Order: sequence, then structure tokens, then C-alpha cells
Amino acid sequence: MRLKTKLVLAITGLVFCVVVVFSWIWLSQLLQQHIEQSWSTTDYLAHNVLFQMRGALDNGLRDRHFDPDDPVAVRAAVADSLRRDAGLNSLLTSIVNYSPTVLDISIADRQNRAIIAVPDSTLDDQVLPHRPDYSVLRRQSVVRTLRIVFGRPQVYNVSLGLDRNDQPFLTIRIGIRTTFLGSAFKPWLIESFSFMGLAMIISMIVAAFVANLALQPIEQISERLDTLAAQEAPADSPATREARRSIEPDLPQGGALAEVPERESRRSGDAVAQVSGKIERLGQRIRNVEEVFSALRENLDQILSNLQDGVMLFTRDARAVLVSSACERFLNIGRERIFGAEVREIFDRSTRLGRLVRDAFEGGMSIVQEEVTTETGRRVEVSLDFIHDAQSRDRHSLGALLTIHDLESVQEIETELEVSRRMASIGRLTAGVGHEVKNPINAIVVHLELLRNKVQVGGDALRHLDIIQSEIRRLDRVVQTLVDFSRPVELQLKDQDLRAIVSGVLMLASADFQTRGVAVESDLPSRPVVCRVDADLLEQALLNVVLNGAQAMASGGLLEVRLTEDTRWAYIRVRDHGEGIADEIRSRIFDLYFTTKKEGSGIGLAMTYRILQMHHGQIDVESKTGSGTTFVLRLPLISAGSGQRVVLDATGHAIPSELARQGGETQPERSGP
Repeated sequence: MRLKTKLVLAITGLVFCVVVVFSWIWLSQLLQQHIEQSWSTTDYLAHNVLFQMRGALDNGLRDRHFDPDDPVAVRAAVADSLRRDAGLNSLLTSIVNYSPTVLDISIADRQNRAIIAVPDSTLDDQVLPHRPDYSVLRRQSVVRTLRIVFGRPQVYNVSLGLDRNDQPFLTIRIGIRTTFLGSAFKPWLIESFSFMGLAMIISMIVAAFVANLALQPIEQISERLDTLAAQEAPADSPATREARRSIEPDLPQGGALAEVPERESRRSGDAVAQVSGKIERLGQRIRNVEEVFSALRENLDQILSNLQDGVMLFTRDARAVLVSSACERFLNIGRERIFGAEVREIFDRSTRLGRLVRDAFEGGMSIVQEEVTTETGRRVEVSLDFIHDAQSRDRHSLGALLTIHDLESVQEIETELEVSRRMASIGRLTAGVGHEVKNPINAIVVHLELLRNKVQVGGDALRHLDIIQSEIRRLDRVVQTLVDFSRPVELQLKDQDLRAIVSGVLMLASADFQTRGVAVESDLPSRPVVCRVDADLLEQALLNVVLNGAQAMASGGLLEVRLTEDTRWAYIRVRDHGEGIADEIRSRIFDLYFTTKKEGSGIGLAMTYRILQMHHGQIDVESKTGSGTTFVLRLPLISAGSGQRVVLDATGHAIPSELARQGGETQPERSGP
């Protein structure tokens, strides 16, 4: 079956179902309306009978003498009055004779015995049979109502009572036979079903015609798709096919497989199938091109974001179309302002770097690794290469490539490597020392307790033993610090808002600030700065830096804490206004146990450096004697990993989690230093 035929049948069937549903709703409402109308008419007749019955009782009992407390006498008087009233009997007879749905009418007492029964008078003074109330029929569904009306004959009562002294006295019962209802409903039901069938047939014909008419423009769409495919074919150049082949090796097979539906649809002659196949092929071609260029763009963006050198690609008219992230650091301009800007808008002639680049662009001269010292004292190496069209005769320029190499970055990397090597050596040394010293200390403590028990109380020897025990405890704390520093650390990496961490650290150190007379000025951004970090370890690292800055201001002062970010990194800057750090000791401040404070342990900054290494971040220090010190904690905004538990050793290298759980030593594992 052709696809077009399937679509026409599907649309026709859907319209048919809608018409059936609405027709059924209309039929149910119409049937319910007739049921209610029949009940309303019968209830009206019952009220007329009640009115006539009250008049008959008033006329018949007015001059009659009987004992009102004798139920038998009261019933006899009531029955005689009702049976003698010609108007009441005439009304009952006319209702039975002329109502199309009423089978009989009876007036019964409270014992359900008939006083008057029309048309069967033999039921007088007899107990009437039980019948269901007509309200039951009113609550049935459409299908159930039709089964009752056109099924086995039944009689339903419409009842209306007359009370005496707030007690049931007489009841009017009008019987409605279902066969009579069926005879009354049959004409309009036949008419309704005929109308429904006609509506379904007409709706199907109209739906089929409209669906077929709506699918007529498919031929025109097919021709336009052929034209579009012919125009798009040249765009699939050999270079694009080669790039796609290198990124998606399976694309040629997918293209070959895509030709099978095309041949089948052409053989079938189905216009809808042909259009569907053409759209699928165009969509596949577009997806292939998007995948190729998306992969190329992602690779290029990743390469540029990881480059430490500034790379800028300019068009023929000297506009920047490709900019690496490092250019922001060299030019102090955001990448969004560099994109699309001309050379004269990016580089200012008032600077050495800008003057060099502008002169080279205006003279069309290349720059080969020329060293420039910027106004801030940074040494950079600049290279500029113009790109020419080798196939043209005049070899006109297609653009230019500018690279800016930071000569100081190599020195900074070497410095960081040297610090990392020292930290690794210290870690190995402290692990060995802690292990070798811990056991002798435990033995000394045990024998010291035994010796204390043998020394007499009150002697000088006991006082010396107390001093020895105090010093051993202090030595044990030092050794425990060594063990903690060298113990593997299990990171609990989660996405954290650095604003909350900074605020929590400042609140934690507020008491110390108040004691030292330090005022804090914090500058946090309005939007979240999210990094994947271990919140507890990062809080400890930041707390060490903050407290170190507060302790550097002996007479109090202002401590500035600022959180910023760029495209790759989050920066936490902590600046104090103390005496600063001397140049000769600045390179040693992250060494373990190096300190210039009497009460210092020399562990805080070393631990901070280690924690930043664990998070693939860095910590930098800028200090000038007499002007204070600024610590900059840098953390990556986007970090690889899925939040799993990562275990690092003392040197910052990952180790198997099974070994970390074993602890490597006899000491129990800890989740932090």
C-alpha cells in the first residue's frame, strides 16, 4: 500500500473516530433528555392526582363521623371517599388511557395495600407488588438504559406521598412500562442513528477528499527538493569529504545505505515516500556537515583554551576572527571585544606592543620572534606572519597570524615544578620519619607509666616524670602532624558555589578578626561561581590564608577578600595591609615547617599549596615590603570527572582507592589532613 494511501486512510479514520465520539455524546445527551422529560411528565401527572385526591378527601370526610384514632375506621372512610369521587376516578382513567408510557395508577395506604387501582380494580384492598423506582433508570448509562428500555419488559414506579401528622399516609404510584418507553423512544432513536450514520459517511468522504487535496503539493515539494539537492551538491567539496572521513569513518557506509530507500521509493512511484527519502538524505547531509564543523570547532576551541600563548587570526581587512584565551591576559581586553575588531581598535600606539604590531600591519612586514618588554615589566616574544594566496599572481594577502609568547611563563612553570619536587620530597621524608618515630614514642609512653607507678608520690623524680610526659605528648603531636601531612587524602568532589565557601570561612574567622582588630572587606559576584571541589579541604586552605593575612597585621587593619572569574578560572584574592614578605624568603613560604612567627608551625601555607594542587589549581603570592601581601587562589571553573571519589598521595598523585582504604600503614584512614 502506498504511503499516500496510508496517510489518507489515517486522516479519514481519525475524522471518523472524532465523529463517532461526538455522535455518541450527542446520543447520550438526547437519551438522557427524553428520560428526564418522561419522568417530568409523569411527576406532573402525580401532582395533579395528589391535588385531586386532597379535594376528594376534603369533600368525602367533611360530614362523615368516625373514630380518628381507629386506623381501620380511618382507612374505610378514606377508601370510601376516594372511590366515590367521580372527578378523581375520571382523572385516573384518562391518564391511563391517554398517556403513552403509563401502565397503571394506584393509591395505596401505609401498608402498601391498594385503595384505588386503575385499570385493574381487582387489586383493591390487595397488597401491591414491589417495583423499582423510576430514579434508578435515570442514573443508568446510555448502554444500560437502552438495554432496559428495549430488553425484558419491566415496570418502574413514579411515587408521590401524602403525609398525616408527619407520618406517611397515602402514596400515589404511577407505573411506567419499559415497552411503552421503547415505543415512545423508537422514532427519534431511528432518526438519530440515521443522522449519525449519514454524518459519519459524509465526514469520511470529506476527510478523504481534503486529505488527498492537501497531499497534492507533494509533487511540487519533491521538485524543489531535487533543485535544492542539486545546489547543495557542489558544497560537498573534496576537502569537506576528507575532513568528514577523518572524523566519522563510518559516514561513507551510511551514505551508501541511504541510497537504498531512494531507489526503492523511485521504483514504487510513491510521491510521499520519495519526498520523505529526499528530506531524510538532506537532513543526513546537514547533520554530517554540522558534526564535522562542530568537531573541528570543539577541537580548535580546546586547543586555543589550553594555549599559554596568545594567538590571533586576522582577515584580509585586519579584523580578528580567531582569538585564544591567553590574549586577554596580554591585552587586558575581553575576548568579546576583540572578536570582529580591527587592529587599530585592539592595539594602542601608546604601548610598546601596540606600536610594534600596528607598524607591522601598516607596513605589511612580518615579525620574527621579536622580544618586547611591556609597561608592566612582562617580557613577551611577538611573531607576525602574513598569509598569501599562492595560486594568485599578485600573491595578495588573505590575512595574518599573530602569536604572543610569554617568556616569563616558562620561568613560572619551572618554579612550580621545583616547588612540587620539594613538596614530594618532604612528603616522602615526613612519611618515613612519622613511621619510624611513632613506634618508639609509644614504647616510651608505656615504660614511662610503668616507671611512674614505681616512684614514690611527692618526690622530685615524679615532677621530672611529669615534665618528660608533657614533652613526649608535644613530640607526639608533632609526629602526628607529619603523619597527617603525608597520609593519602580522599577528595569528595562536588559542584560548589565558591561564594558560599568564602562567606563560611569569613564567618568562621570573624572571632579572630575581632580579637585582632581586623576589618574585612569582601567583594563577591552576584551570580554563582561554581567549581568542582572538596568543600572541607578548600575551606581549610582558604582559612589558612585568611588567618595568615590577619596575623600579618599586628596592629589591626583592613583585610580584602575578592572573588572573580574569567572564562576558565575562578580567583580568590586575599590582600592584607601588613609589613609584607621579604624577597629573600618569599620563595620558601610554602615549604613545610618554614615560618617567621614565634607561635607558627609552618604547616598552614604548605597544606594550602598541597590542597590547591589536588584541585588542579594554583596559589600565587604578590608582596611588597611595607605595602602588604596578596595571595591569589586559582581554581578551574570546569573540571573533568563525574564526582567520584579521588584519592591522592602526599605528592598530589592519584593512587588506587583499594590501597587508600588499606591506609598503606597501620594507622586508620582519614578523609582529610
